[in-house]
Amino acid sequence: MSLAPLARIPKAELHLHIEGTLEPELAFALAARNGITLPYADTEALRKAYLFTDLQSFLDLYYELMAVLLTEDDFEALADAYLARAAEQGVRHAEIFFDPQAHTARGVALGTVVEGLSRALARSEERHGVSTKLILCFLRDLPAESAMETLEAAKPYLDRIVGVGLDSAEVGNPASKFREVYAAADALGLRKVAHAGEEGDPSYVWEALDVLGVERVDHGLRSMEDPELVARLVRDRVPLTLCPLSNVRLRTIEVLEDHPLPAMMDAGLLCTVNSDDPAYFGGYAGDTFHAVHEALALDPERMRELARNSFEAAFLDGSEEDEARRARYLADVEAWEF
Repeated sequence: MSLAPLARIPKAELHLHIEGTLEPELAFALAARNGITLPYADTEALRKAYLFTDLQSFLDLYYELMAVLLTEDDFEALADAYLARAAEQGVRHAEIFFDPQAHTARGVALGTVVEGLSRALARSEERHGVSTKLILCFLRDLPAESAMETLEAAKPYLDRIVGVGLDSAEVGNPASKFREVYAAADALGLRKVAHAGEEGDPSYVWEALDVLGVERVDHGLRSMEDPELVARLVRDRVPLTLCPLSNVRLRTIEVLEDHPLPAMMDAGLLCTVNSDDPAYFGGYAGDTFHAVHEALALDPERMRELARNSFEAAFLDGSEEDEARRARYLADVEAWEF
């Protein structure tokens, strides 16, 4: 079923893990190509495994399925499949996370990952009409030393990496653990984002801001629990890359109708809506826009605001070409007819 115009409004996707776009059909195809046997009878059996109880049970499956990603061709196929789907759902610009440590731990070289993804990203604008940026994420449940080693290994590829991020299990792994890593990334001229306030309380968001110096907060869902934090985020216009379908699937919110997105927008927060790990959480960017519109009774102008926010929060300020893209995308948002 095709999406309604409201869901296909031009938008940027700023919170998207490329490994989380691995659909069961592609997983089985890559497994066959690489001589890997998955512990599932077929694609339907694998889809049933997506009934998560919490973040950790999701992460266990997420990392298990990465076994099929071995070659540059595999990573290219993964990224190209995502970009095709994203374009169909109105995405004009995507800032894509990847987790190098999850691959190097399996014996896959960081260069294999970057080269494969880059092949798809380099032709994305021509093939799909989607401009792209690549963000290297550190796994926060691993030691900070591993993150620093990963940053060092990434230096030959920094012409293709715009920034660094921080993901995986949040609780018990505060941002302060990665103070030196982010300082080193800053010295290299990399943009800085981090997951915070998904499962962790507002203190995790404060640390991401004050210790890591992040420019965007990925999730930030629990920021509303701290009025002082809300005031800070509003004052500094710090974007939040919210992922409502993910929040429901991982049980941080029981039902989408309870999501605080409307209240967050009313408070003046710069909110964006993203799909996170769409193959696992039941929807890509347009599906997510449709779902929040329906569940939260957001009117078309509120949806236009979310689309506008996504481009304003994007890292489209590194060149005249980027600034021209942003201006063009914003004009397309204003001209979009529902």
